[in-house]
Amino acid sequence: MKDNQPDHKVKVKKVCFFIILTLIINRSAALGAESGSLGLTVEQITFGPKHHFFGYIGQSRTIPWNAGGRYILALRTNYHDHMPDPGAAADVVLIDTQQANKVVKVDQTRGWNFQQGTMFYWNPASAETQFFFNDRDPRTNRIFTVLYDIGRSKRIREFRYTDASVGNSGVAQDGSTFLAINYGRMARLRPVTGYPGGFDWTTGQEAPDDDGIFIINPKSGVKRLLVSFRRLAELVRPLKPDVDEASLYINHTLWNRRSDRIYFYLRGRIGDSTMRINVPCTIKPDGTGLTAHETFIGGHPEWGQGSQVIGRQGARQVLYDVDKKEIVGQIGTPEIIPKPGDDISFSPDGNWFANGFGRSGKNYYVLLRLADAANIRSQGFSRGPHVRGDLRIDPAPRWNRTSDAILVPGFTADGTRQMFVVRIRENPAKDK
Repeated sequence: MKDNQPDHKVKVKKVCFFIILTLIINRSAALGAESGSLGLTVEQITFGPKHHFFGYIGQSRTIPWNAGGRYILALRTNYHDHMPDPGAAADVVLIDTQQANKVVKVDQTRGWNFQQGTMFYWNPASAETQFFFNDRDPRTNRIFTVLYDIGRSKRIREFRYTDASVGNSGVAQDGSTFLAINYGRMARLRPVTGYPGGFDWTTGQEAPDDDGIFIINPKSGVKRLLVSFRRLAELVRPLKPDVDEASLYINHTLWNRRSDRIYFYLRGRIGDSTMRINVPCTIKPDGTGLTAHETFIGGHPEWGQGSQVIGRQGARQVLYDVDKKEIVGQIGTPEIIPKPGDDISFSPDGNWFANGFGRSGKNYYVLLRLADAANIRSQGFSRGPHVRGDLRIDPAPRWNRTSDAILVPGFTADGTRQMFVVRIRENPAKDK
């Protein structure tokens, strides 16, 4: 018995540490409702028995609200306990904030997953009524992108191609173009971000020369291959000699605010390792300026101002300049942002930074005002039973257009996934 006492004491200390840590987190969340010059309010805007979610994180101004702020886009499903079967449909719905958050179905999609949704994006050229989403042909399983107009209550364009099966992966912030990738390939190599059963013309090819990142003009529908996997393999070979052993794929095709640069990750699967190759790259929309960056910025990155990318390095939330190829600054401190890079979003007006992070089965949000570093932490939102794996609920903070609220996900007491709006109140003492 004496020989076991040291181990027992260590275990007791660890348990006590985690209990104290949990109490600190919960206490911080409770205080976070009002902290100095900032306050927060939380509103649940969707309810069961069906699940409602927007999907992808709020990078590159992926804003759920339309231009006027009345409608919020969402998907609606009957389940959240397994990945969608090939061809399974989810409802495309609008939340009408002027009608007590009434949920109105406008269409459906067969091109979606639980982490990214269907890559919703309000069309910057007509953000009051038009939005993009992905779909698939139920007969051929080919993926394509839809442009829908709520004023006309119909799809006004479908971007289908006979030589490729691709869907939107990022809309330029000026609306001039959008990027597209092969979600069938993603279903094989990175299932959490793929569309199960999606058509894939590249099966068995590690670095095909007819697949990679495509760029599409939404006015003409003209598609071209911006950069191929073959070219990307050649680019990173000096950094990653084993790239030729890897089946390559793309994650996070992010447009900067000027719509003249794209930041993305080239990733590769070797055997059971999904990210043996993991190299950040940049490229211009005309195909020039392709660069592999040796400095790795982790987490879910986001464009800041100009040539700066926001991401994680170690315990810091940093600013990396893609032109200088060096870290040029930092946002907050490890005390303010305990888990940098989990899911982040830079507000449309450039004044706020949102950091979402998971801990102890809940997602929390730090809202940081960049001018004076004033910050506040939200309450915790349940991640439900899906903390890891293909069904996991990432924090995913998405700003509204007036930069004073974020849309976030969470599981509710009835076991359904729902949507919440967290609003910032500046100088809350004045409201009393």
